[in-house]
Amino acid sequence: MSIIAGRGDAASSMALLWAEPQAQRTGPGPKPGLSLDAIVAAAIAVADADTMTGLSMRTVADRLGRTSMALYTYVPGKAELLDLMYDRAHAELSTGHDPGRGWRAAVESWTAELRAFYLRHPWVLQVSYARPVLGPHEQQVLETLVGILDETGLPARTLRGIVSSLFHFVRGSAQTAAESRHAATATGSSDREWWSSRSAALNEVAPDFAERFPLSVRLAKEGASPREGESAPSWEHELEETFAVGLAVLLDGIEAAGKP
Repeated sequence: MSIIAGRGDAASSMALLWAEPQAQRTGPGPKPGLSLDAIVAAAIAVADADTMTGLSMRTVADRLGRTSMALYTYVPGKAELLDLMYDRAHAELSTGHDPGRGWRAAVESWTAELRAFYLRHPWVLQVSYARPVLGPHEQQVLETLVGILDETGLPARTLRGIVSSLFHFVRGSAQTAAESRHAATATGSSDREWWSSRSAALNEVAPDFAERFPLSVRLAKEGASPREGESAPSWEHELEETFAVGLAVLLDGIEAAGKP
């Protein structure tokens, strides 16, 4: 189930997301030896270690060696903290992708970096993309991509669809890869072991599977078969290859849309 961001107090979240560092506190009282930056960094570390299941004001406070109440001086609650950590995590992404080799190479660089970011912080993928946080770092990721694609000269309505498609494509690819990693940890069996046992069971219950679904079988066998001299690819390698093929097709489409 996705986690919906932006569920806290709108005024508080927006003020915290966009405030200058020295203004980032929400309650009165003496200044303790703590900061909003430290709280957000600790929350991100908790989420990185235990996805979102272990995230709470208490676990963040424990990581900082403080009480939960100490955190409320800086952030109203978990909902606002989620907005902050989601936006702050995106600060890792760079704003410069070499335009010298053309917009296509820059988009490839942008998508590769974003996919790697999602895999470093898989909890980010649990936060629904339906309602953006509207923070400065999240917005900068969008601004960077739009700046790259602006070189295509395509109209705004077309670019809006392209931007959305690229975000969904990268996010979907990373989601599958992240879930694959989690599945191996959660079940104690590798993808290869899972497929082997399921395929054997499938052959038992549906011996005519290949005759009933010949195109699917051909696609699975020929599409994933290693080239001469190569060993059988891992599932994660297959996902990376699928990502590269899909991205190339998308970029070909963008290129075609820009031609008269």
